[in-house]
Amino acid sequence: MSQTITSLVISLLFGVSAAGFMYVILRSMFSGAAEYSSSYSEQVARQFEEVFMFVPPQQIAKMGWAAAVIGFTVVFLLVGGFSSKTGFVAGLLLGLFVALPALYSPKIILRFLKKRRLTKFNLQLVDTLVSMSNALKAGFSIMQAFESIVKEGEQPIAQEFDMFLQQTRLGVNFSDALTNMEKRVGSDDLSLVINAIETARKTGGNLTEIFEKIAATIRERMRIETRIQTLTAQGRLQGIVVSLMPIVIGVALTIVDPGLMMPFIHSMSGVLVMAGVVILIALGGLVIRKIVDIDV
Repeated sequence: MSQTITSLVISLLFGVSAAGFMYVILRSMFSGAAEYSSSYSEQVARQFEEVFMFVPPQQIAKMGWAAAVIGFTVVFLLVGGFSSKTGFVAGLLLGLFVALPALYSPKIILRFLKKRRLTKFNLQLVDTLVSMSNALKAGFSIMQAFESIVKEGEQPIAQEFDMFLQQTRLGVNFSDALTNMEKRVGSDDLSLVINAIETARKTGGNLTEIFEKIAATIRERMRIETRIQTLTAQGRLQGIVVSLMPIVIGVALTIVDPGLMMPFIHSMSGVLVMAGVVILIALGGLVIRKIVDIDV
């Protein structure tokens, strides 16, 4: 009887110790995740402001966590489950493998938006240079030429030029305002224009001719880039098709004959094979992207 009581006490103490240990670990993990989420969301929110999209940091954190939870739940229910220990472990590992990138989905969306905005800015820059050249020929000053572009209201270039004008009105030096715009936009074409403006201001060059020549150079570079994209379109499409084939075949077999695929998915060897396939697809995509990404 005393041995039974002693065993129960030891088991109880062990359970309490394990529960306390798990509580401390989980509390530390949640505290670290909250702190990291706060700093990450504030950083991404500042980057969203650079493209004139004002999203509260709390919303960015919620978007990331929601995407991570949804991705984990979907993968866990499709691949794993609670029916077997192996299936539970497989679903847990693959769910975490999907949830971690999903946590950074706001930054991925931001990168896509910035890239699309930069492409649109560069396309508008060609016509803008021609308009500014015509304005200078008509007797406008360089500041009045910038103001004429802002009045046209073509976004996003009007937003960037308006920000530049606001900084100069608040007392920021002309060169510093140009540098701030260059850093904010991140366009090589704009850097070329800013360097030309600074050189002309120091040496007294003819900005009208410079703008026209830069516009012609940018237009020719865009023509070459379009030609390259056309020639490499087949290679990019082949890479996408080859990358999607294992996923499509796996999903199709699971729907057609789940009795054949479910034991494979719920086995540890199946999990390792699927993880290897995902890694190889990612590496293949990076290699193809490196090959077809030709800098002009």
